[in-house]
Amino acid sequence: MRNKLTESDLKKLNSKKGLLALLSKDPLNVDRALRYLDYQKKLTKLQTELIRLQTWAINNEERIIVVFQGRDAAGKGGAIRRVTERINPRHMRIVALPKPTKDEKSQWYFQRYVEQLPKAGEMVFFDRSWYNRAVVEPVNGFCTQKEYEVFMNQVNEFERMILDSGIHLVKIYMSISKREQAKRFAEIKSDPLKQWKMTKLDEKAQDLWEQYTEFKNAMFSKTDTEASPWKIIRANRKTEARVNVINHILESIPYDKDLEI
Repeated sequence: MRNKLTESDLKKLNSKKGLLALLSKDPLNVDRALRYLDYQKKLTKLQTELIRLQTWAINNEERIIVVFQGRDAAGKGGAIRRVTERINPRHMRIVALPKPTKDEKSQWYFQRYVEQLPKAGEMVFFDRSWYNRAVVEPVNGFCTQKEYEVFMNQVNEFERMILDSGIHLVKIYMSISKREQAKRFAEIKSDPLKQWKMTKLDEKAQDLWEQYTEFKNAMFSKTDTEASPWKIIRANRKTEARVNVINHILESIPYDKDLEI
């Protein structure tokens, strides 16, 4: 805990938001409450800027894709919620596709993702994407070695076609430590409101940690290109990660920062 609270600190804490931040968790932790208040202030400013970005996209019929990848419990869903909670829902979609149907399995692998690409003026956020085939599927035996190799040989060209069509593509990887993942899994299991989040894949994630790491590194080596780079967000601290995610999206797209909203 800091040695002395400033007048500014006291003013922050002596507010409705400040008291809620201070009393929401036990035991009382003044530093944690102040960090959370600073985070909320940053988040509000960044979410306002996201509205400006979306307004620019709508006005100019721009198309934007943001891909979120990462290990189980890395905070992808929470980051997407903070990115999207203030923007216009009529001009954005969150895509989290279930496992492919029998018909989809017989199609070109990328086909069901092509069907989700944005229309003019729309932002699409993929909570996991075609990159499942780069890591999750081979680790868990959901695809053959041949299917994996075909994907790895096609993915850069697929993204080149997306970019050449004028779509903005942002690729974000949420990175957490093995210890942090174990901690989050324990919290999920102990919370009746979150237990539904735990899947059979999650149950195996710790045991398969090294295999995930191997395929993750292969993915970066092949697909972290100059035209379509990955941004790795350190996500052990959720609030910091969410701020960094939004900052990266804003920095990646050349929108009009002076646009009135």
